[in-house]
Amino acid sequence: MSEILHGEIVAAFGRQYLVRTEDGSELACLPRGKKSEVVCGDLVEIRLTGDASAKNAAQGVIERIAPRRSLLHRADAFREKLIAANVTQIIVVAAAEPSFSDELLARCLVAAYDQKLEVLIVLNKCDLAEAAAAARQRLKPYTAIGYRVLELSAKQDVSALRPLLQGHTSVLVGQSGMGKSTLINALLPDAHAATREISSALDSGKHTTTHARMYRIDDCSKLIDCPGVQAFGLHHLSFGGIEQGFVEFAQYLGQCRFHDCHHKHEPGCALRNAVAAGKIDARRLELFQQIIANKA
Repeated sequence: MSEILHGEIVAAFGRQYLVRTEDGSELACLPRGKKSEVVCGDLVEIRLTGDASAKNAAQGVIERIAPRRSLLHRADAFREKLIAANVTQIIVVAAAEPSFSDELLARCLVAAYDQKLEVLIVLNKCDLAEAAAAARQRLKPYTAIGYRVLELSAKQDVSALRPLLQGHTSVLVGQSGMGKSTLINALLPDAHAATREISSALDSGKHTTTHARMYRIDDCSKLIDCPGVQAFGLHHLSFGGIEQGFVEFAQYLGQCRFHDCHHKHEPGCALRNAVAAGKIDARRLELFQQIIANKA
């Protein structure tokens, strides 16, 4: 029987995965069976299926996924999209220009709360002074409730981000156009070379777009980059789960007149009263209602 190895999923493309084994080598692997639940960041057991001495033949089959510490995923009414496993921090990239979606940001933060991830919001392209000022205003409700917001320009200097990556397996998410690729290239000048190596190992061509890619920052820090997202469905979360993901609601939950209050037009709603008193930002309650109305 062939040898069992342990490793970590560092890239994915369709049903093909690149696994970094404990000795640092990387192997192209396939999941066993037709349905794949494997995702970047997973710790796996693999069984070698090829002759390691033959060209491009060192391959494996994924036999088992180790229990996950976290799983970032999104879902609509029809399907679930796994994003990254075993991460400890989510970095949501917004930009001064083009305008970012505050609903997408809110959805990412709810998903992060559900998986107990630390959160960092990066406001990129802050060299665009006028646009940056407008974006900063839109992020004020988030800084007011305790979220960290780091302002930078990826084209100029990313040094302020580096210490915030230390000791974490971070996942980088954001809409297309926010400058994630520029940020990755500034942090990791060899990222393009790593991507080409992944493409070669998976035999998927130079135009490979992986579901996610993991880069090693140092011995104790990793960064997973994901393709740009325009939607982040939360169909897998309950009403209460989404409520709790709006962290500033916490002290008011359970205080409404009706125990099944949906915080719309019910009398005695503690959240609406808090908005009227200026204790909760009105836009945040509006975002909550939008997400509840369309969790997908």
